[in-house]
Order: sequence, then C-alpha cells, then structure tokens
Amino acid sequence: LAEADGALVSAVAAAAEVLESLQKPLAALARRLEAVLGDAPDWLDSQARARVEGAIRGLSWRRETLAAWIALLGRIGGEADPEFVDWLAVERVDGREYDVAIHRRWLDPTKPLAAAVLAPADGVLVTSATLRGGEDWAAADARTGALHLPNAGHFEAESPFDYARCSEVLIVTDVKQGDIASLAGAYARLIGAAKGGTLGLFTAIQRLKAVHARIADRLARDGLPLLAQHVDPIDAGTLVDIFRDDPRASLLGTDALRDGVDVPGESLRLVVMERVPWRRPTVLQAARRMAGGGSAYDDRVVRARLAQAFGRLIRRQGDSGVFVILSAAMPSRLLKAFPPGVPISRVPLGEAIARVEQILPRPSAGGGPPKAGEGLSTTSAADPSTIESSFNGPPPPGELGEDL
Repeated sequence: LAEADGALVSAVAAAAEVLESLQKPLAALARRLEAVLGDAPDWLDSQARARVEGAIRGLSWRRETLAAWIALLGRIGGEADPEFVDWLAVERVDGREYDVAIHRRWLDPTKPLAAAVLAPADGVLVTSATLRGGEDWAAADARTGALHLPNAGHFEAESPFDYARCSEVLIVTDVKQGDIASLAGAYARLIGAAKGGTLGLFTAIQRLKAVHARIADRLARDGLPLLAQHVDPIDAGTLVDIFRDDPRASLLGTDALRDGVDVPGESLRLVVMERVPWRRPTVLQAARRMAGGGSAYDDRVVRARLAQAFGRLIRRQGDSGVFVILSAAMPSRLLKAFPPGVPISRVPLGEAIARVEQILPRPSAGGGPPKAGEGLSTTSAADPSTIESSFNGPPPPGELGEDL
C-alpha cells in the first residue's frame, strides 16, 4: 500500500474527504439526542428513552466505522502503522473474481483483546489442556494476551491419563502427497480397519470433498456410514451428534472439528490427518511470521494444532485410540506437540492398518454418549498431557507461582 500510484492516492484523498464530511452530521445528531436525554421532556417514557439510547449507540458505531476507514485510506501511499497489517486483495471463488478489497488486521490480535476484555476485569482465568502446546509459558502468554498484562500467574496440573498405555501416533510414510486416489484409498482402508469411529481432518475443503466422493459409497456398502462437513447439508454440531451416537460412523471435517469436538467413548477411536497442518501462506501470515520469529512462529502454530487434534482421542478414563498422519514430511521437531510417553512410529500404510486392527477395540452394538457421571464433562477440555492455566489478577499466595 505504501507504493500506490499517484492516481490511486488522489482518489483516496477525495474518498477520505467524503467520509470525513459524513462524520460531522452524525456527531451533531448524536449530541442532539444526548441533549434530549439530559433534559428529558414529559413524553420521553422508558420505551422512548431506550430507542433514543439505541440510536445514539448506532450513530457511535457508524462514526467509529468511518474513522477506521479514514485511517485505512490515510495508510495508502503513507507510512505503515506497525500495529496493523494492511493489504489489497482480489477475492476469487472457483477462479472467478468477484470482489476487490482493502484489508486491515491487527498484527497481534491479543492486544485489543487484552485492552477490551482482560485488563478491565477483576480477574481472568484462561485454562486449556493445550495452552502451552509443548512449549514454555512465554508461548502461552503470547497466545492468550497475558503478555500484555502486568501480573500473570501460572498453574499446571498433571494429566489423569496414561497416554503411553492408551494411545499411539503413527506417521505414514508411503502415501503420495497430491495424489487424491492414494489419499482416498488410505482413508478408506484405515476407516475399514477401525470399523468406523474415525475423525478425518483436512486442511483443504476441496480435498475433503474429493476424498468423500471417492469412498462414501464403498464404506456404506460395508455398513460404515461416512459423514462430512461441507458436504452434508447439516451444521457441524448436528454432524458431531450423529457421529457420537453411532460407533460405526466416521466424520470428515476441517478446523472446526479439529478444535471443538468432544466425543468420549468408543465412538471416536481413530483420528486421521491428511497432512501436517501448516498455515496457508498469505500477506497476513507472512507479517505475523516475521514478527513472531520466522519458522519458530510456524512451528508454534502447527504444534498447537497437532495438540488440539490429538486431544480429540482421549476424553475420559477408559478411552483409547490411534492418531495417524498421512505425511512422511512430518518434522521430528514438531513431535513434542504430543504428550510425553506416547509411542510414535514412522510406518508404511500397510503396517499402520495392521496396528489399527490390533490396537483398537471392535465397536459394540450400542454406542451413544457417556452416561451421567462417567468421565469428563464437555467443558473440561482435558485432552493432552497437562491441564494448564494462565491467571490475571491477585493470585492466592503460594498457589500460582511468581508473578511475571
């Protein structure tokens, strides 16, 4: 945006003047309405007051929107704001251009979060079993916004699960990347070996749809229903409910299912990722990568995604499962995303299928959600190796460690 041509800069200046001219009458109208509330006439009952207050809030929101656009237009041809990432983009769908847009995002989105939500609060507790993602507390502070608070304490508890006994990670080395037929065949054979109960995770919707189209009928003939996000005209929550109630069903999905599925018991016993979940290269990603330490930033993001995906497997005592990655290009440095002690092997597809058949229990005729009182609740999020918390506010003495 700093290298825009002269014609664009001139057009931007004219547009900014028009937007500024809109701000003045909006501000004047808001002041008049505030004066009405300050010296309320007899006709201003509670309902009328609520409408006037709503109008004032609406005017304020529109003025803030205009101010943001004026600031963004001032960025074109001018100096960059180090707090933001700005870029021009052409939006495409199925190869067709349908929109041109100016985008602005916070370089560090936890800054406004900390200012608007965390700082005004008397205390904030952030808890997750994947808060650190195999790293130190500095990474957790940066991820949650605690980095921008004056006194963040930390607490960590050991996991109640014996991951070394109840889980295993298999990295398949002979599925050719980019070959949809090979990928679909691997999914079909793994789902068949597990007799359902599989969550298949994809980094691209198009690959998900292509794999589903190739294997859904084949699995259905074997009595193994296959559900798919972005294919079945059902919301993700309902798909998960159907999946949870049928231990022979399998479910394909993307990010929402990787980060937000709670299916304890035998209904989910195998997780298959099609590839290492690297972030898609974009202008925003490149800027955050540069600010976050280059490849170290990429590794932090991927480790967090792997930890979340692995966490779908073990949700309560008695659960067991296998986590499979269909990519030989899995770097060893990312393996610390998994809980300590979990067996990790690099194997060909045939051996992975044999391990799945050997390890996983056969589904029972029943299934369904756990009975009341069994295992963990849906809000516990106790999936990887530890339950960790980041706390803002005055910590109890001696309980949350040293303040930062």
